[in-house]
Amino acid sequence: MQKVIIILLIIAVVLVILYFCIGKYFYDFAINANTKKAFMEENPNLPPSETGDLEETKKKEQLDKEFESLHKASEVTVISKDKLSLRLNAYVYKQRKISNKWVILVHGYNNNAKSMIRWVRNFYEQGYNVLTPDLRGHGKSEGEYIGMGWHDRLDLLIWIDKVIELDPNAKIVLFGVSMGGATVMMASGEDLPPNVKVIVEDCGYTSAVDVFIYQLGVLFGLPKFPVMQAANTVIKLKAGYDLNEASAIKQVAKSKTPILFIHGDEDSFVPFKMLDELYHAAAAHKEKLIIKGAGHWIAESVDKQLYWNTVWNFVNKYIQ
Repeated sequence: MQKVIIILLIIAVVLVILYFCIGKYFYDFAINANTKKAFMEENPNLPPSETGDLEETKKKEQLDKEFESLHKASEVTVISKDKLSLRLNAYVYKQRKISNKWVILVHGYNNNAKSMIRWVRNFYEQGYNVLTPDLRGHGKSEGEYIGMGWHDRLDLLIWIDKVIELDPNAKIVLFGVSMGGATVMMASGEDLPPNVKVIVEDCGYTSAVDVFIYQLGVLFGLPKFPVMQAANTVIKLKAGYDLNEASAIKQVAKSKTPILFIHGDEDSFVPFKMLDELYHAAAAHKEKLIIKGAGHWIAESVDKQLYWNTVWNFVNKYIQ
């Protein structure tokens, strides 16, 4: 009997160690900001950053470069309000003429504020002041983990306050792409100041746990149980949040701010089906735009005219 108990204890210890090893592996794989995200390279579910007409692509790239050379951003920092007190960085592009129109542009997973230059340029050309932050653990912002939009939503509230500090009369658009789209949706369910007039999200996911489970199946062919539970345990211990909490679905259901949902119908990185789930959950005034033939992140490249015409038609209803 004693031998059986010892054997069972050994098995239990081995299983616990294995559980945490699995969790640590997937934490490092997806959430640890200091580990290389190899799965983002040559991923069949991630199309090239530019697609379509080659001449049009070159033209847009040239316009982006010219904009960056002509409009130097100033850098601003804030301190996160959690116990980590992280130093967070953002770039501000101010209009030369006085304008109360502002946009906060939020980048995607494993990226940084500089990746948003295409959106910076388009909003700036429409008379907007632009603030684009590096999310925690990205770019020049401090942080050891990727927040998947959840802790980032609270950091976004600080950036909103920063814009209002710079311009008390600011009329603000929140705009995010991919994880940035999830971030602005997660922020939408918070108590936003009246300065925030409208939100646009492009290819954001329903929740962190949904996209984790999806990628677990696509990349590894693994079941949700027990891998998801192990990963979430380590994420809670090391990053301080629960993947199940990080829900854009629940947040847009509480939102009072109008929101435009954009998604490419060939997106296989953040599944296209998530668009309708988010759209139907949203409580505020809403519209959706489906870009035919667009994979993840490239809706603007696939149909620039439809993309921006829809954005301006929606945003201009709330900001003049």
